[in-house]
Amino acid sequence: MRPLLILAAAVLAAGCSSLDSLNPFASSAPKMAELPPIPSAAEVRVVWKENAGKGENYVFTPAVSGNAIFVAGAKGDVLRIEDGVVRWKVNVGVPLSGGVGSDGRRVVVGSAKGDVLLLDAADGKEIWRAKVSSEVLAAPAVDAALVVVRSGDNRLYAFDVADGKRKWVYQRQTPPLSLRTFAAPLVDGSYVFAGFPGGKLLAVTTNNGASAWEGTVALPKGTTELDRVADITSAPILAGRMICAVAYQGRVACFDLNTGNLAWARDMSSAAGLAADSRYVYVADDKGAVHALDLASGASIWKQDKLAHRQLTAPAARGRLVAVADVKGVVHFLSREDGAFVARVNTDGTPVTAPLRVVDNRFVLQTWGGTVMALEVQ
Repeated sequence: MRPLLILAAAVLAAGCSSLDSLNPFASSAPKMAELPPIPSAAEVRVVWKENAGKGENYVFTPAVSGNAIFVAGAKGDVLRIEDGVVRWKVNVGVPLSGGVGSDGRRVVVGSAKGDVLLLDAADGKEIWRAKVSSEVLAAPAVDAALVVVRSGDNRLYAFDVADGKRKWVYQRQTPPLSLRTFAAPLVDGSYVFAGFPGGKLLAVTTNNGASAWEGTVALPKGTTELDRVADITSAPILAGRMICAVAYQGRVACFDLNTGNLAWARDMSSAAGLAADSRYVYVADDKGAVHALDLASGASIWKQDKLAHRQLTAPAARGRLVAVADVKGVVHFLSREDGAFVARVNTDGTPVTAPLRVVDNRFVLQTWGGTVMALEVQ
């Protein structure tokens, strides 16, 4: 099994010790923390469970629209699930490597050969196919006018949502070494937001793909190319009128949505990603600690460090709970107020690498083994 994050340069194909913490299968990876008992743990109820097919070497992220959940697997199956009931299941005829993106009306997935497929969300019928320059690893972004796809060579492609005609392509020069990333683009109003190698967060205009502004999340530093890897490998998030991102060997930073002006930044390395609610930004760092930062200032609120080296997903927040999952398929529920453990549940024992999704009062996740489940803490 390939590591979750793979350096693009061939000279690093054998692995590097400084990146072992990102690869849970490396023999020299730090030992994972044992899980402490949780006094008076809350009960976690599995509301429903389905299987989308194994993810193999890829990260498939569930897409949520209302109470509809769209999931996919590497063998080409795409499913629509509502309240635990599979409304439709189709096989698109090609192995898949990236997905799922949806706006509730359309569903978009991608393949390792650069195929982009748009399906009707009502019945799974294929509407169009398009092509990009390399593998599609990230979930495409969909809005009323565009489908935006990130290719494995870090280009952004925009297609007309109605007929699949290409509208524009955005590309930029990348460093000699970069991390293989599953980071999805984000469309909001007039902009597409995406993080790039070298620690840059870009706002690209939806009408023509021109760069509107560029924010620095991380500055590459060090004497070797490996030391200078400072990539944004997770999706940016909206937090009020700010857009926030985090970089490996870099910082977590929030910017004004329209101007790109930096609101605040904190030194922190994360390949997993972050989440936000009305008060806090939550980050799972590369050492396995979960942080809550003040949304307005970036000040530290709490830190939960009892999950060291367990290869956490990006956090998901709802109400009084913050949830993260790990490489052993364990889901951990923390208190929003102080980071204390509230509950814990095992899944199928395979890694959870895709961000958890929130649907009503439930957390939805997908494992590498293909298990899709909805969890509720009682």
